[in-house]
Amino acid sequence: MNRRTFIQSAIAAGGMHTSINSFAAITRNVGSTPELAELSVATAQARMQKGELTSLALCKHYLGRIEAIDRHGPRLNSIIELNPDALAIAAALDRERQASKVRGPLHGVPVLLKDNIATADRMETTAGSLALLGAKPIKDSAIVRQLREAGAVILGKTNLSEWANMRSTRPTSGWSGRGGLTLNPYALNRNCSGSSSGTGAAIAADLAILGVGTETDGSIVSPASICGLVGVKPSIGLVSRNGIIPIAHSQDTAGPMTRTVADAAALLDVLAAPDPRDPVTLAAGRPASFVQQLNETALKGKRIGVARNFFGFHDQVDAVIEQALKDLQALGATLVDPVEVPNVSKYADSEFQALLFEYKDDLKRYLDEFSPNGAIRSMADVIRFNEQHQDRELVHFGQELLMQADATTGLDAPEYQQALANNHRYARQEGIDQVLAEHRLDALVAPTGGVAWVNDLIMGDHTGNGFSSPAAVAGYPHVTVPAGQVGGLPVGLSFVGMAFSDAQLLGMAYAYEQGTRKRQSPRYLPRI
Repeated sequence: MNRRTFIQSAIAAGGMHTSINSFAAITRNVGSTPELAELSVATAQARMQKGELTSLALCKHYLGRIEAIDRHGPRLNSIIELNPDALAIAAALDRERQASKVRGPLHGVPVLLKDNIATADRMETTAGSLALLGAKPIKDSAIVRQLREAGAVILGKTNLSEWANMRSTRPTSGWSGRGGLTLNPYALNRNCSGSSSGTGAAIAADLAILGVGTETDGSIVSPASICGLVGVKPSIGLVSRNGIIPIAHSQDTAGPMTRTVADAAALLDVLAAPDPRDPVTLAAGRPASFVQQLNETALKGKRIGVARNFFGFHDQVDAVIEQALKDLQALGATLVDPVEVPNVSKYADSEFQALLFEYKDDLKRYLDEFSPNGAIRSMADVIRFNEQHQDRELVHFGQELLMQADATTGLDAPEYQQALANNHRYARQEGIDQVLAEHRLDALVAPTGGVAWVNDLIMGDHTGNGFSSPAAVAGYPHVTVPAGQVGGLPVGLSFVGMAFSDAQLLGMAYAYEQGTRKRQSPRYLPRI
């Protein structure tokens, strides 16, 4: 079964009656001047270097927006916890800059992290589950160490689909027992998709400059597309997974969720680094800088395959992407249309099977290394906790996937080994590799997915088909970039390529973004 299809506090109806104009006024007038609206990394750094802006002022600006937009006003509920030390850290970084000590490319830049990324500070790391409250990590995850070394300010943690949407067969994406339900800033009755829903909503609403999400299959690119963002699902091995509450090591990765491709590249420059604790990262190929490879002419001469077997699920979404195809051609690309990504049906069931086996084993490893003194030691402990606290954890949907994972028999099981081999064969050699080689392609494009669906805590998600699984199962890179809207709801265009072609995909996405400028800021409509 395809995880993208299988796995994808309740909304108070009285909170949805504020007028559109008053929501818009709230977002315009929140403790800021216009020049701080949707600030980029490059602009923030330039202003801080000139002394026109401080990290402390910037963090106060975003904390003001969080209070007005996330906690009040539209009440997005995208941020699960704020860093109580953020302002002190920002002030210290300002003093370092004044002393001509700049740690790295993100010095003083506020970043939001999904709440499954371990931080050894006064914040929790829970994957949205009440079971992990109080079981604080004893050390930072690898990517948090890298962010701190680069000078970033960890502003807070974002809400997510609990356990990264690997809990129930009938989930509502963006809901967690700890954090409640995150709302989509484009339309408050709509879903943000999962599982990096809080990161998607927060960055779309300009509650920080940068956001980090995680993906196993679709959990970066789908919320990025639905929230009008750039999302980067890196090649497996480019970014360390050490210290991220896992689902499955064969597909898990962290990645950028940002408003621009340049910001995504700047964040990936920091996140992409070798880590001995995640040996697969030691052999990965990385450019000296993703930012320096961005070029507005990057589409010229590129051969791009139009993956037509991922069209046809929504006529208005297809119409947006048809215009994007014309834009790609106008920007110098040669389209090979149609092509078909082969054998996608051959790993639908085996992907899910492999994830279940890895989930149980990988969670145990994480708990042993990062939370050795916590009460929760295993998948069975999580299941038991949920049963004991079902009035808070199981109120909307169950934990069938946790129970299925707990019933698996270890990574030596022949059925796991066969499932993983099947995944790699049909997603890699007889999948993406085959179609790229057959047509001499630089990348594949397709709609990232559909538009945001209406939240439904009784029936669960109403997702359509998406383009996430081929790259997710293969472990290959996937970049989504805003391509337009359908009825006021964002639609993303996806670029997928061979392993470690991340820089090339970012270059193509950048050229498309700069040539079209399709992103529109959210309007916080009560409903669509």
